Amino acid sequence: MTAATPKRRSRGPWRLLWDKLRRDRAAMLGLWVLTALYLGAIFAPFLAPHHFSTQVRERNWHPPQIFDLHLFHEGEFKGPFVYDTEREGDFIAEYRTTDRVVPLTLFAEGDAYTFLGVDSTRHLFGRADGQPLYLLGADQYGRDILSRVLYGGRISLSVGLLGILISMTLGMLIGGIAGYFGGAIDFALMRLVELILALPGLYLILTVQHAFGQNLPSSQSYLIIVGVLAFIGWAGNARVIRGMVLSLKAHEYVTAAEALGLPRLRIIVRHILPNTLSFVIVTATLAVPYYILGEVALSFLGVGIQEPEASWGNMLRDAQNVRYLTDYKWVVTPGFFIFLAVMAFNFLGDGLRDAADPRALDKR
Repeated sequence: MTAATPKRRSRGPWRLLWDKLRRDRAAMLGLWVLTALYLGAIFAPFLAPHHFSTQVRERNWHPPQIFDLHLFHEGEFKGPFVYDTEREGDFIAEYRTTDRVVPLTLFAEGDAYTFLGVDSTRHLFGRADGQPLYLLGADQYGRDILSRVLYGGRISLSVGLLGILISMTLGMLIGGIAGYFGGAIDFALMRLVELILALPGLYLILTVQHAFGQNLPSSQSYLIIVGVLAFIGWAGNARVIRGMVLSLKAHEYVTAAEALGLPRLRIIVRHILPNTLSFVIVTATLAVPYYILGEVALSFLGVGIQEPEASWGNMLRDAQNVRYLTDYKWVVTPGFFIFLAVMAFNFLGDGLRDAADPRALDKR
């Protein structure tokens, strides 16, 4: 190689995966949407204008104000502001927009919260007069829907990550042991897998919920949902991992590790299972929506996260009332975020599947 010849850096498998993934616009869109949703959930106490449980009963069913944001008043620049509203009756949730300009301020004073061990009353934005701001509307108790969506994302989005982490770990370990050892161990573990696959997940969760009682704290309901979904979800992954390990254990590097006298469990964990990560990552990304929708369905049915805690599922329970759905259409707002999260995971999962496919042609 001459001095004028440019050096070409070799690209590892993870770099190749990333290079392919970032050329998929739909997958990258899904990645950025998920990043925004998870950041919103993490920083919910600061980003939300109010606490998820703050009630202003005299402002119940206040319509969304996001489309009433303005910058100019009578031709004069005022910065971001909304026009104040007045309730027209004591028993009817109808509001009239007035001409009074209410500026919006950054780092506004609001409800107290604790985030990362720090007590604060500062929120990213709010009304300058300290009154409630309902960008996405209010529910029947006068609680801000935007704030509850941000707080609810902490539960609905974390269920997917925690559940898939547990199920994938169990699936990889049990599938790896079954595929590597074979024989009676393989037979026993695969019969266990078939037994778990035969269990109906929804009915199992309902049974466990009733066994522990109807009035469980939300934290315990959360753990039950995650535990049962993960307990059911690992079986299918274990079966696929077992098939992959049956093929991988015949490779030369496994034979060399056995010849060196390495412990069998170490061979499985350190040498075989890492070669299944491309499948695991793709499968995990595609499976997360299952856990999210599982929590949503259970909370919607009233056996998941309970009031006053916020999750996207129990927020949609108001949509069961036909009158609410007809007169206050913003009650379905959490459904939009559920749809957004599920589609983003599907786009990202499809992109990862294509990028991880070794038979796919690299056009670059």
